[in-house]
Amino acid sequence: MSTLTIIVVVVAVLVLLGLALSVRIVQQYEKGVLFRLGRVIGVREPGLTLIVPVIDVLRRVSLRIVTMPIQSQGIITHDNVSIDVSAVAYYRVTDAVKSVVAIENVAAAINQIAQTTLRKVVGQHTLDQTLAETDRINQVIREILDGTTEDWGVVVTLVELKDIQLPDTMQRAMARQAEAEREKRAKIIAAEGESLAADQLGAASDVMMAHPLALQLRNLQTLVEIGVDQNTTVVFPAPLMSTIEELGRFLAREAAAGSTPPPAPPPTPPAAEVSAAVGQGVNGAPAAGGSDTQRP
Repeated sequence: MSTLTIIVVVVAVLVLLGLALSVRIVQQYEKGVLFRLGRVIGVREPGLTLIVPVIDVLRRVSLRIVTMPIQSQGIITHDNVSIDVSAVAYYRVTDAVKSVVAIENVAAAINQIAQTTLRKVVGQHTLDQTLAETDRINQVIREILDGTTEDWGVVVTLVELKDIQLPDTMQRAMARQAEAEREKRAKIIAAEGESLAADQLGAASDVMMAHPLALQLRNLQTLVEIGVDQNTTVVFPAPLMSTIEELGRFLAREAAAGSTPPPAPPPTPPAAEVSAAVGQGVNGAPAAGGSDTQRP
């Protein structure tokens, strides 16, 4: 009796051990590749799966998107500038059988091919293109990786350049270039403003020429603006051209007056006429001596 009990217990333990070895659980985000005596016999979906112990081997493959950082790579661009570029790639397994059978380690393989592809693609572009056309470079890298990993049952969903490190000398040169560009734009804007201001001043001058009182009103407005500051010295603006014309006319009158000869003095009467005039009376009568000499 004791021997039979021992045999039953042993058989029960072996059965339980066999069940434990034959039961496998595949998660929702996984698929199981089943090998029997070294050959693939099928793919197991998520859930409870039974295998034959010792004969069958179940390899679980995750179907979730994997984030893979690409370490910084020292790259020489097409215009011979040394930069350090790092990136990040996202991929996921679409064919569980290929990812197990076609390649030994999918993650390591994708990491290595991503590094070489990054150096190759960035090295074909200049520094300005690398900085300005990152979207196109990302697309090119993704297409190359996707074409390479298609035979491995893997799809690369996204590649992004994460960091671009420039030498200090190049950073200073780019800063000077950006500053010069900003100064150029500032000068162009200032020149355009001067041109517009000149046009408006020309139009204003035409209006003032047609309406002279407008200039006087402008002068009064200027005086009001000066008086607000309570200055002790007031500079009164005057029309420059009219002032020059008036000054020219004044100088011309002064020159004409200086060149005209002075008027001649009145003529002096002879001495005989003076004596005759003295000899006459107040009422015009002839003198006595003269009348006696004229009698017969």
